[in-house]
Amino acid sequence: MTPLIKKILFSAILVVCFALIFGVGFYTGEKYSYQVPQPGTLDFSLFWDAYGKLQQSFISPEKIDKQKIIYGAIEGMTKSLGDPYTAFFDPQQAKMFEDDLAGSFEGVGAEIGIKKNQLIIIAPIDGAPAQRAGLRAGDMIVKIDGKDASDMTTDEAVALIRGPKGTNVTLTLFRTGWTSTKDFKITRDTIIIPPVKLEFKNEVAYIKISQFDQTLPADFKQIALQIMQRDSTTRIVLDLRGNPGGYLEVAQNIAGYFLPRGQIVTIEDFGKAKSRQLYKSEGGAELLNYPVVVLMDEGSASASEILAGALRDNRGVKLIGTKSFGKGSVQQPIYLRGGSFLKITIAKWLTPKGASISEVGLPADIKVAITDTDIQNKKDPQLDKALEIVRTIK
Repeated sequence: MTPLIKKILFSAILVVCFALIFGVGFYTGEKYSYQVPQPGTLDFSLFWDAYGKLQQSFISPEKIDKQKIIYGAIEGMTKSLGDPYTAFFDPQQAKMFEDDLAGSFEGVGAEIGIKKNQLIIIAPIDGAPAQRAGLRAGDMIVKIDGKDASDMTTDEAVALIRGPKGTNVTLTLFRTGWTSTKDFKITRDTIIIPPVKLEFKNEVAYIKISQFDQTLPADFKQIALQIMQRDSTTRIVLDLRGNPGGYLEVAQNIAGYFLPRGQIVTIEDFGKAKSRQLYKSEGGAELLNYPVVVLMDEGSASASEILAGALRDNRGVKLIGTKSFGKGSVQQPIYLRGGSFLKITIAKWLTPKGASISEVGLPADIKVAITDTDIQNKKDPQLDKALEIVRTIK
């Protein structure tokens, strides 16, 4: 991962200043007497007072870990902002985060997030233990191994759910339509996420993108070549269901296959702080002349919504399935010393026509739901509808 360049759509400068000031202050605070702050400056006297009282009064002072106190203070600082996507990652959490984007890790294989202050399953990964156990996008996480999850951040939940291959974790979930919660005991496994796969369904190329990771551009280039070299392929179904997002630059790259160069892919809105930034298609539009429909659901988030919105606004591409998740904020990683980093929300994403994605999502043009019965019978009415619609496009 390239530091400070790539913007991550999974989950402000003032916060970074706080972190840096705090880090320096912690290491020097015990060596120098506290000076009364000048008017308008940050006053850390309360922190140092509390820290001193802990050292003086805590029953087991040998258990006081200064590094953990630093990490805990920074984590508390990010939580105080009330934004579920602004977060601090200690070195261990940072490694887990990077493993996710690299496409391989050990766990249950489900993307989780917070919506309306509720911890939920954004999307189980195809073929992963979570999907095999019956987890669905939109399931609400009530407990993790019996521990109340109501006040957990996504990072805290991930830390509990992750674990070595072969071990178990029990998730207590609630789903719309249920009258009570249910426990799901899931055995962790090595999760390998292929970012994209291609199938040919007669004249239709079916492309399933699982996430917008760093390997997708090279893989998608090969897929585009296969489609163009197959004379019998005349149209495309692009499946973004259960895709939690990834890198902005990757979504922009994929959009370049479907849009003419120079068309707006997304708008980065910084609020009143600065001017909006436009991200435009830069590719060769190799798949521009193929009729396309997009599949999406409540597990389609972030970069998925950006790509779907770009195709809808620029080409009138139909969105089939259910409303998307609504993760329309921009996170930028700020790397700190020791392997930790901050992920800070710095802006909101808008579609090319200026519609906000955040907390709203993209509505489906053609609504098609999947029921538990469909899943049990291995039916996919959303894909069936997408194939039907795309074959009618002239």
